[in-house]
Amino acid sequence: MTEPEKVGPPRKEADLARQIRARGLALGHAPPQIAREIYEVCAPIHGTSQIKAQRLAHGIALSDIVAQVRALYELEGRPPPKLGETLLSAYESGYKRPGPAYLHDLCRVYHAEPADLGLPGPCVCGRPHARLLEPGVVLPPDTLLIDRDRTTSRQPFSVPPIAGVQYRAEDPRGGAGEEEETVLRRTLLQILAGAGVALDGQILGAVDGVRRKMDDTLVNASVSPTMLDQWEETALGYGKQYTSTPPLRLLCDVLLDFSEVRRMCEQRQPIELQERLCRLAAQLSGLAGALMINLGDHRLSRSFFRTARTAADETGDRSLRSWVSVREALVPMYYGDPRESLHLARRAQDLAGRTPSAAAAMAPIVEARALGMLVKRGRTDAAGSAKRAIARGQAVFGQLGKEHVADTAFGYTERQLAFHIGDTYTNMGDHTHAEEALRRALTLYPSTSELDRTLIWLDRATCRLQKGEPEEALRTARETVLALSPGQFTDIIAQRARQLVGAAVAQYGETSEAKEFRAALASPTRSGTVEKQT
Repeated sequence: MTEPEKVGPPRKEADLARQIRARGLALGHAPPQIAREIYEVCAPIHGTSQIKAQRLAHGIALSDIVAQVRALYELEGRPPPKLGETLLSAYESGYKRPGPAYLHDLCRVYHAEPADLGLPGPCVCGRPHARLLEPGVVLPPDTLLIDRDRTTSRQPFSVPPIAGVQYRAEDPRGGAGEEEETVLRRTLLQILAGAGVALDGQILGAVDGVRRKMDDTLVNASVSPTMLDQWEETALGYGKQYTSTPPLRLLCDVLLDFSEVRRMCEQRQPIELQERLCRLAAQLSGLAGALMINLGDHRLSRSFFRTARTAADETGDRSLRSWVSVREALVPMYYGDPRESLHLARRAQDLAGRTPSAAAAMAPIVEARALGMLVKRGRTDAAGSAKRAIARGQAVFGQLGKEHVADTAFGYTERQLAFHIGDTYTNMGDHTHAEEALRRALTLYPSTSELDRTLIWLDRATCRLQKGEPEEALRTARETVLALSPGQFTDIIAQRARQLVGAAVAQYGETSEAKEFRAALASPTRSGTVEKQT
């Protein structure tokens, strides 16, 4: 089969490969022949590589290949390899080429020669890997056979599957999960390679697809406590990277692990493990929601927080539920109605109760920020309520232990407190208190926290604009935006910068400083794409 018309109109790569594989199996073709057919049809349409066609011909996922290679090493008494799904995806996408050792492993797993994988040969072992079957032997269609090391004979032989290792033919929901992960891996690899990556519909579709899979599996849910310990440490690590890593880069990492957590949820767990797994899902989903705020997609951000609420409700942990709610309150604060943000912040306080926690301290401060925005819109009567909310937040913050004020997305730090108080006073027009809090925040934030530091400088520029210093305000804002590292100019910063320019033009007209700032925002290097990482 060489014509796409024989398998229907071109669709997603996984769907097209699945049709070709099914027809090949029905005709009695072996996986090597099916792989050639998949490559011939899919390569012109989707750019499918020969090494990926081998895997699609077996109808299995990247994780199955990793399991097969590790099983080989285990049988031979060798330490586990460092080969993982991300590296395999890089091989399949052409961003990397396997070294001699991993090429040998892949040839053994696929029972193929290097040329069949689209790679130069011969294999380092100097032996053929293509499987020779005895006449009449029929193999299960979803089985990859392990080629045990042949030291004395090259005669045809038969090896059964490894006991206890299960091989999936395809994702139970049509292979979409694997395809979405491939998009995220490709994006991450492009970022690491220094390529420009735009936040387009394909990436956003993959992002939302991963979230939907978690929604589907939360209500269905075997995993060891040790594995959960590792995942919890990983989630904590992502929380620590939140303020210093470009959002799109971190989002790819978070969602790839989020997808792995979803797989672990597909079977029901013992209650104590299920609660930990749901907590992990809530944290990763909430973190993804927070990153989507920075990237400017409030619809997907709300969807991730909805998933996080579902997972958090399964744990019964009021503190976790409060954290999800207070983080969700930031969506309408930046992209909607501050009154909705006020409602979510107060709900977070109700959930937190009297127990000191990061969310219990952050919630009244978010309430104050929402009230400050209402003051800016003319609700001057809200100023007193905002100051009282600040006082409540400071009182709770003073009761927090070290674990709650850790520098992570799951904690609430002194510098965040100072920044948010300064932002509230800025919106209220109280320049004296605003400048005092913002200056303190800048002394506490490290230079790596570019997003928050930029927002602080934009608040200070707003104060100067309100004090009648438009030239200084726009100059400060422009220099701050231009100093951002590639990948850090996100939609949330672009929005705040445009608001500042708009306010300056409304008050003082189209000045030369305003024109320069608009030009800087429209520059290709400030277009919101992720460029080479430093």
